[in-house]
Amino acid sequence: MAPSATETVTTTHDLPGDPTISALRQTLTSESAPLAKRFRALFSLKHLAAQKPATPQTIPAIDAIAAAFTSPSALLKHELAYCLGQSGKDEAIPYLRAVIEDRGEDAMCRHEAAEALGALGDAGSLKLLRQRRDDAAEEQVVRETCEIAIERIEWERSEAGKAERLKQSDFSSIDPAPPLAKTADVPSIPQLERTLLDTSLPLFHRYRAMFALRDLASPPDLPSAVSAVQALARGFADPSALFRHEVAFVFGQLSHPASIPSLVATLSDTKEASMVRHEAAEALGSLGEEEGVEDVLRGFLNDPEQVVRESIVVALDMAEFERSGLAEYATVSVA
Repeated sequence: MAPSATETVTTTHDLPGDPTISALRQTLTSESAPLAKRFRALFSLKHLAAQKPATPQTIPAIDAIAAAFTSPSALLKHELAYCLGQSGKDEAIPYLRAVIEDRGEDAMCRHEAAEALGALGDAGSLKLLRQRRDDAAEEQVVRETCEIAIERIEWERSEAGKAERLKQSDFSSIDPAPPLAKTADVPSIPQLERTLLDTSLPLFHRYRAMFALRDLASPPDLPSAVSAVQALARGFADPSALFRHEVAFVFGQLSHPASIPSLVATLSDTKEASMVRHEAAEALGSLGEEEGVEDVLRGFLNDPEQVVRESIVVALDMAEFERSGLAEYATVSVA
């Protein structure tokens, strides 16, 4: 049975040991610690959990991340799930399954846990993912995420997927879908945009176009960058909140100034889903060096939505990090 996301799971790795892990875990799980400090601790643990090959710190780091699922903060818990998915380690799977199975958990967290299982390529979770995808009573954002996760796992395990040649990305993240395969006929930005915006296509296929456009916008001085960003920005008109939130996430990765107007508009739209606004806020945090961005963010410190307020706190801390010149948003050296 998977461990409950709300119960304390004691393992041999929880015993006194690595002082770095212990200190980071204490910060991450402390409700009295500033949220920004907890996020920096989380991303430090994410780095330690994702080491290849695994080190003696790997599993303790995963356990430490999962220990914070007891937090009342949906923002923090959704980020925990994301980091576990990015770890690339099967030891994270039971924790993620437990989050999805807990219908009392926030939909934003459960969506992120489903996406994380897709990132881990866990075929053993396909049954659970299909159950949630096909459950009419399930939250739409969770159903849609399960659909994408299923297709990603099936693609990764298929002969066709294994045979695909993918463009080398500038980003180290494990994405919900790979970019479109390299072919003799390279699709143009207008062609990718049509795929991106075609709601008759499966979300997985549209996500592939999204990440192909992302890669055409990096580095930011690439001739195709502004046009690719503008194409992505049109995705904010999509009917799917999940899709819109992913566009904002991609903009956070790109940190391209051309995305600022659409991100500000998305954050400012109080009728927009909170999961989309939160992602727009954090994306703006990655652009904190740009003139006026911090002032925009501060204007939402008292937003009615808790997840947006908390995201603003994190975004302002990210903006400070951008100015610092540090290599990684973390509290320990990740060189």
